[in-house]
Amino acid sequence: MPGVRVGEVRVKSGSGANLPVLDERQRGTKFVELPVRSIINSPESTRMDFWSLNPYVGCEFGCSYCYARYAHRYVVERARDGGRITEREFADLGSPSGLEPFEHRIFIKEREAVLAALGRDLPRIRRRTTRDGPQSIIIGSATDPYQPAERQYQVTRAVLARLRGERGLRIGVITKSPLVTRDITLLRDLARRHWVSVYISIVSVDVRVIKLFEARSPMPHARLRALGQLVRGGVRAGLIVAPILPGITDTLQQIEALLRAARDAGAKFIAPIPLRLYPDVQRRFLPIVERHFPQLARRYRVAYDRTWDAPEKYAAAVKRRFHRVAERYGIQDDAEQEQPASKAMSRAAQLSLFDGWPGNVARGKARC
Repeated sequence: MPGVRVGEVRVKSGSGANLPVLDERQRGTKFVELPVRSIINSPESTRMDFWSLNPYVGCEFGCSYCYARYAHRYVVERARDGGRITEREFADLGSPSGLEPFEHRIFIKEREAVLAALGRDLPRIRRRTTRDGPQSIIIGSATDPYQPAERQYQVTRAVLARLRGERGLRIGVITKSPLVTRDITLLRDLARRHWVSVYISIVSVDVRVIKLFEARSPMPHARLRALGQLVRGGVRAGLIVAPILPGITDTLQQIEALLRAARDAGAKFIAPIPLRLYPDVQRRFLPIVERHFPQLARRYRVAYDRTWDAPEKYAAAVKRRFHRVAERYGIQDDAEQEQPASKAMSRAAQLSLFDGWPGNVARGKARC
């Protein structure tokens, strides 16, 4: 799948024995250790313009629109097809579609193996820097690096600590989690050696919307509080609005409420990214739309019938709407700041929308 890789993985079964289960929660979530040979995905392997790193496969936040469910399925199927897990293990770790266990079976990349792999991967980035100039590394391009597992396993923290030994990188961290504030001192230290930005992901301050589409993720007020703590702690931080949900979070009222809250929290920038919806992920996302926004259901199905992206006109128009409101509230467009990772961020999250949604955003009839 374009843009989503998990690194080269090596799953051990050992004579049919179960995979190492590190922990299991009362609500049924299992944490499974995953050895790795490499940890950083190159721009060539993902067809993106940045290097990416994801400490975890699967995510407890389990957002309904998340395209990274494919990465989870890839790991489980590859292990089964290579004979490294049993059919019984596959049944526990996978599912017929491969998508459901995404938030219940979390693969923890073995921390020491990650650091060893990072040591092997970084020389490639140094050579590329010498040849082409500073390189962008996005941490959390597929799954949240500060999801609940990070509190215990601290793989993300170990990666950031290792990067203190490098210089001149463009590091972007994408997260929905207030846990990122644990590493304020480390992030501030990294910023002395690199260009560092933390992108707090929020699609809306409407709690109803969050509960519908991101039921297991932190509430907006908690994310905004974390944003404020980061900024006050000397870390460059702002919002990535990914994805913008057409007809739901793209209205002027929704955008103004979000950006007003972002301004009050001290956001340094805004990066709005419209929705991308892969066919299999539609099975998780569209039933929610049909149940709670029935007037939009047919439009979604028509728009995503043949593509996971939507017409460029809508995407451009809704971004303009965000940028106009952001300017009014004194928040800069991330790209306009010439932030080194901004082009990477725009491709690391979600893309395109619809032409002619309610409010006629794409046609320009509803002005900001």
